[in-house]
Amino acid sequence: MRKIILAAATACLFASPALAADDPKLEAVEARQGYYKLLGANMGVLAGMAKGEIEYDAEKAKLHAGNIAKLSETNISFLYIPGTSAEDMAGKTRALPAIWKDMPGVGAAAKKYVEAAANIAKVAGEGRASLGGGVKMLGGSCKGCHDNYRAK
Repeated sequence: MRKIILAAATACLFASPALAADDPKLEAVEARQGYYKLLGANMGVLAGMAKGEIEYDAEKAKLHAGNIAKLSETNISFLYIPGTSAEDMAGKTRALPAIWKDMPGVGAAAKKYVEAAANIAKVAGEGRASLGGGVKMLGGSCKGCHDNYRAK
């Protein structure tokens, strides 16, 4: 069932930009947002398990952590085209112009995210405490970008 949901979400990720094909900038923003929605959907389950709000299930934890690890392997830098910041497209995105001014910083943050995603995939099935540490590490990597590169 989860594979069907993930497949449907992935199809939406690629179908949504097709609807905006007449505006490549909007297409990039929508695809970017679709990527992060998939990431958030998986992280939400893991965070819920880590906090005890959702019953811990090793197999489900490994599934969601594996999804995050696979997503982290996807290079989405092509979706960060100039002219797609919140300043350029008010109300469409929260991406700050700082992204395009600090590509080395964005690259360093992306590296931390990829490392944290690999870590959570490794520890997710080892119990709630291990999952909690993985969620904290991954959440910290997300926070690094949110604090510096995303409008509140």
